[in-house]
Amino acid sequence: MLLRAASAFYFSATQGESLGTPSSSCLSSASSVLRFSQRKGVDGFFVSAASKEANHRPITGVVFEPFEEVKKELLLIPSVPQASLARHKYSDSSEAAINEQINVEYNISYVYHAMYAYFDRDNVALKGLAKFFKDSSVEERQHAEKFMEYENKRGGKVKLQCILSPLSEFDHVEKGDALYAMELALSLEKLNNEKLLNLRSVADRNNDANLVDFIESEFLVEQVESIQKISEYVAQLRRVGKGHGVWQFDQMLLNEGVAAA
Repeated sequence: MLLRAASAFYFSATQGESLGTPSSSCLSSASSVLRFSQRKGVDGFFVSAASKEANHRPITGVVFEPFEEVKKELLLIPSVPQASLARHKYSDSSEAAINEQINVEYNISYVYHAMYAYFDRDNVALKGLAKFFKDSSVEERQHAEKFMEYENKRGGKVKLQCILSPLSEFDHVEKGDALYAMELALSLEKLNNEKLLNLRSVADRNNDANLVDFIESEFLVEQVESIQKISEYVAQLRRVGKGHGVWQFDQMLLNEGVAAA
């Protein structure tokens, strides 16, 4: 019975009958041709052996041919050690714009650090404002470092630029030091938001979807929230004037972190 089944299978294959193979032209052209032959086994039975013959005819309707398309990418991989291997679809203008934004973040951080030093003086002694501006300085420096990490990730080169010396005195004759410093902080946050939007425009012009996503997800939402928070602080300080209300506002800032914990 086994011999008859093997012989029937061999007969069907040699006559060119379809044995359940797909009828699709794409699949049939991509499949291999099987040929069967009979040989006598050691136990006296005849067995069928299949030989695989590769079909090298081109597949119709192919959209992606990796070994052909990768050739152009291989030519673009730099061989000099100074060039980045990870860089891909990252324009020079995007690289330069990120380096400028790093400088913006560091400059704002420097101003906030100067504000911290001012309000921490013994003859000013507004510890809540000092804490607020110190935390703001650290946050802006973290933003600069985040841009630096992204620059390296995309294969760019971080180029740090000069940082301007900030003011050391923030007292104002009409507004007082607390309101003047907070209005200055609000202006800096709005300026930073404008710089971030310009950076996003550069990424959009270069069709850099990854950079657009990075700016929108990591910075723009947080920047709008910072503008709103400092706007409320400015409004509150305008109400309390330069007297005892400033001390109460300062205590509110000092206890914000304690209340949240």
